[in-house]
Amino acid sequence: MIAEIAAVALAAILAITLHEAAHGFAARALGDDTAWLLGRVSLNPLRHVDPVGTILLPGLLLATQLLTIGRVEAMFGWAKPVPVDIWRLRDPRWGMVLVAAAGPAINFALAFGFGLLAHLATAAGGVLPEDLLDWVLRFFALSMLYNVILACFNLLPIPPLDGGRILVGILPAPAARAVARLERFGLFIVIGLVFLVPYLVPGFDPLRMLLQSVALPVLEAIFALTGHGGAR
Repeated sequence: MIAEIAAVALAAILAITLHEAAHGFAARALGDDTAWLLGRVSLNPLRHVDPVGTILLPGLLLATQLLTIGRVEAMFGWAKPVPVDIWRLRDPRWGMVLVAAAGPAINFALAFGFGLLAHLATAAGGVLPEDLLDWVLRFFALSMLYNVILACFNLLPIPPLDGGRILVGILPAPAARAVARLERFGLFIVIGLVFLVPYLVPGFDPLRMLLQSVALPVLEAIFALTGHGGAR
């Protein structure tokens, strides 16, 4: 159980940390050094920890699943958002689109990279102890899964999620302003979709639909592109 917790935690921490760091690196490259000056353009996970979204909620989900079904099937959480001053970007509108897209982009890239690394781990099977090889392959598989889910979830067109900010940047001004006004309620909308809607509307689970209709097909494609013949 300790090995499973370690694999799950490390995979999730890497996915979330690099997602947030990518926003900061992109913002700095495009003219806004706000996050850089605050020390948030960092690969140090502690810089991106949100007490509730990064520790409490994922910890409860992890413990509950391991104690009840003996495995981890779903995780949910968030990191402390990287601050971006849109008006310091050289091109505020398209700069914000690129900054928002950087997070999901790095997650897709990481999923692809871990798929390739799995071949190296398998090739080293004669050198690594069997238990260690199994753990490494489990970690790689979880990393691919979590990175794809994190990317797809963040691309939902609901501000302050990345998809919402991308949508604001590409819509005509009147529609963009209307979508942007949702940002103050965005977190409540997301929590409602994940936790309340499935109980209030039996048979309708938006998160499960996202996983089955979007994330898993993307994961299948990445498995195939990295030479694994599809997810199992």
